[in-house]
Amino acid sequence: MDNEALLPGADDRPRPSWARPNWPILPADDLTRGLDAAGMFAESSAKTAGKAAAQAAAAGASLEEIARAAQDAISALMLIRTYRVRGHLAANLDPLGLAVRDLPADLTPGYHGFGPNDLDRPVHIGGALGLQTATIRELVGILQRNYCGNVGLEYMHINDVEERRFLQEKFEGRDKEIHFTANGKRAILNKLVEAEQYEKFLGRKYVGTKRFGLDGAEAMIPAMESIIKVGGQLGVTEIVFGMPHRGRLNMLANVMQKPFRTIFHEFAGGSSNPDDVGGSGDVKYHLGTSTDREFDGNRVHLSLVPNPSHLEAVDPVVLGKVRAIQTIMGDEARRQVMPVLLHGDAAFAGQGIVAECFGFSGLNGYNTGGTIHFVVNNQVGFTTSPQFARSSPYPSDVAKIVQAPIFHVNGDDPEAVTYATKVATEFRQRFGRDVVIDMWCYRRFGHNESDEPSFTQPLMYAVIGKKRPVSEIYAERLAREGVVPADGYKAMIDAYVAMLETEFDAAAGFKANAADWFGGRWAGLGRPKEAIDSRRAAMTGVSMTELHQLGKQLTTVPDGFNIHRTLARVLDAKAEMFATGANVDWATGEALAFGSLLKDGYGVRLSGQDCGRGTFSQRHAVWTDQKDGSRYVPLKAMDSRFEVLDSPLSEFGVLGFEYGYALADPKSLILWEAQFGDFVNGAQTIIDQFIVSGEIKWLRANGLVMLLPHGYEGQGPEHSSARVERFLSLCAEDNIQVANCTTPANFFHLLRRQMLRDFRKPLVVFTPKSLLRHKRAVSNLAEMGPATTFHRCLDDLKPCDPKAIKRLVLCTGKVYYDLLDAAEKDSRDDVYLLRVEQLYPFPGDVVAEYAAKFPNLETVVWAQEEPQNGGAWSFIAPRIEQALGRRPVYAGRAAAAATATGLLKRHNAEQAKLVAEALGATSTQVKAAIRGGLKKK
Repeated sequence: MDNEALLPGADDRPRPSWARPNWPILPADDLTRGLDAAGMFAESSAKTAGKAAAQAAAAGASLEEIARAAQDAISALMLIRTYRVRGHLAANLDPLGLAVRDLPADLTPGYHGFGPNDLDRPVHIGGALGLQTATIRELVGILQRNYCGNVGLEYMHINDVEERRFLQEKFEGRDKEIHFTANGKRAILNKLVEAEQYEKFLGRKYVGTKRFGLDGAEAMIPAMESIIKVGGQLGVTEIVFGMPHRGRLNMLANVMQKPFRTIFHEFAGGSSNPDDVGGSGDVKYHLGTSTDREFDGNRVHLSLVPNPSHLEAVDPVVLGKVRAIQTIMGDEARRQVMPVLLHGDAAFAGQGIVAECFGFSGLNGYNTGGTIHFVVNNQVGFTTSPQFARSSPYPSDVAKIVQAPIFHVNGDDPEAVTYATKVATEFRQRFGRDVVIDMWCYRRFGHNESDEPSFTQPLMYAVIGKKRPVSEIYAERLAREGVVPADGYKAMIDAYVAMLETEFDAAAGFKANAADWFGGRWAGLGRPKEAIDSRRAAMTGVSMTELHQLGKQLTTVPDGFNIHRTLARVLDAKAEMFATGANVDWATGEALAFGSLLKDGYGVRLSGQDCGRGTFSQRHAVWTDQKDGSRYVPLKAMDSRFEVLDSPLSEFGVLGFEYGYALADPKSLILWEAQFGDFVNGAQTIIDQFIVSGEIKWLRANGLVMLLPHGYEGQGPEHSSARVERFLSLCAEDNIQVANCTTPANFFHLLRRQMLRDFRKPLVVFTPKSLLRHKRAVSNLAEMGPATTFHRCLDDLKPCDPKAIKRLVLCTGKVYYDLLDAAEKDSRDDVYLLRVEQLYPFPGDVVAEYAAKFPNLETVVWAQEEPQNGGAWSFIAPRIEQALGRRPVYAGRAAAAATATGLLKRHNAEQAKLVAEALGATSTQVKAAIRGGLKKK
């Protein structure tokens, strides 16, 4: 048995670093020693006090003086600890000077018992701050420089001792001033000049055009360069960025090095897409790019993920993409590929997806080794001030849910900002944990350049109107230090603006090169050469030998593994399926698709709430030993590229993560399964903004599969509908595929087709619930064997005389079996049931072929379980009419505000009625059917 297939029991699973078993425990009988273990003091306060007392005694002090020396030591250590915990509250963070940050009382010596006459008396502090003794005056001076300067550090909420010690060593001590070399300072100034002058240049050339400029937050640019440089020194070879609108054009130009002429061409109304690509495109401040940067001989590949206006929606996409790249590269330590997310302060505090993404940071299957979060803290949302937008002191407080360290920093001190990103990068690389930089700054021109911010923030913008740019402030500082000559600042500006003018002139003749979206990991794939609904379907079946080999793998229990007795019976039934080649159920068909793709060289990743066992206890992809809790994954034992993950209880975040994963890994089948299809509502942003439109907007293909349990079985409005109508309303330009299969074999072929094609399109599958164990919803093994393929439409299971058929009933999914049972019961030889397995692209050619077989056809019906304002009706009716030249008749539930009834008797009556109407029953027969439904249990 492959050891990789054995997963640890619940008590042995990998924990994030903040949940390691070395958490300090405070012994009830020795609280002081417990505090020492927690890292709150350099030595235990008792031990330090004891040393202080011993020194006083050795000097011949009185008992009173000895006691005071011991008490002074304890009080001094408490003062140090208070600064560590709360010093950030007195830090100089607001470049506008509007934030009122009075010194908290507990940061004063008097609060800890030191009066004016005690400030210059040496106190023993036992090695804290790197000192054995210090006066209180000296102590406070050091602590204020360390914790109350232009960087305010929040880290004492972290439980891990080593993480806290690392940060203390970076910030704490007599000589811990932020220091850069002369070359480093000139480099920072140069990036500030670029950031500022680029925005001014755009403002001059494109007056009145929205660009969501970086004005007021220019220190972000040298900060990003610092992350790239330090990351490269520490082993990072690839960084994936996600960010909002603000500063994106600056990021593209001055960090990602997207050609200026390309950006200027786009501003003039042109496109950066080559002529042979098409697509709708998107506004400039949504676009992404990729490039390579090199610092000190270390080359780092950078990519900026495109994203919509939905703030923070890109976050899980970035994380999923990073996880995929790490997996492909074999970066198990997760130190080579790093995610960096930039945020606005209001969105970071206000959007729930931020917390969902923090929740990924310590989870198997989703951890990316830590994300660097950079918050551009404008101190205002669109027009909303912080006191109306959040209930927490800082926008970054959400990060405390994973005990991430937080660096609050003044954006008018570019050295402090750059240093904070340097330490943050080192922390991420050392501990593999999330870290946050909260850069306090401002928006010089409001939400965008055409906005009038003083309508709602008159006091703030009165100050901003007088504010000098940070580059000018920093240039004067460097001139005083002798780092830059008096005219050096102007020379930097002149050289950069001259370059911009040259690029601006070149933009008129810009011509895009060939599209690059199928390079790198996408090599060998491309855009469909014809409509994706091509009749020339690829054969997706596999050999019978392979199917039986997979069957043995799926039904063999390892020696010594204590299988659940019910699961043992399930496996025995599966073994019988393979022995007879008959009655293959849905879960087995799915497992065979996964296993055969693994054998073909593809990876398979299935993620979702409870998908290891399956919501309906049908999948059993993971077996749990009933005695020790260890787990066995049959397909993973066969191939380590198989992953099945029980996800966090999230739709938005997890679906975004899997979309990002599929962006980076087109050679794996990436699936997300909703617990019930109804719950996909929680991920609608990812569906609308990424899945159905990402290709046409951003030239980024994606093969993500969504499995959405759907079907009307009397379970009420929350467990019936995956909102078929919503997906179909989003279908256009061959953007996605939508299917609702009725047999395990067709589902098997659908999944295999997804990978065997030479292109990738998202696939939405409405999967069954009751059909998982329906006696008629089964397949023969031969239907998955050689020379078999996916069928866009499936025949009626009952034989017919084509000349006798007067009524053609089209349907999709589970309702087919209800119609079939009723038609057979009533011996309806004049009705033919045609299953539309693929709803989009609509197989109109196949439907027309079937209709042509029936020379005496009188009526075409579309039957569905969903209400008339839901399901496929509105989408499919005009397409049936176009294919057949006649309008279909509707058979289904009446339009309804709720997707389904929660009353079982009403459900049964409605179901009986729609089935009877679909088959053309008389009004008397329909009434009888309704009565029968009401009596049904």
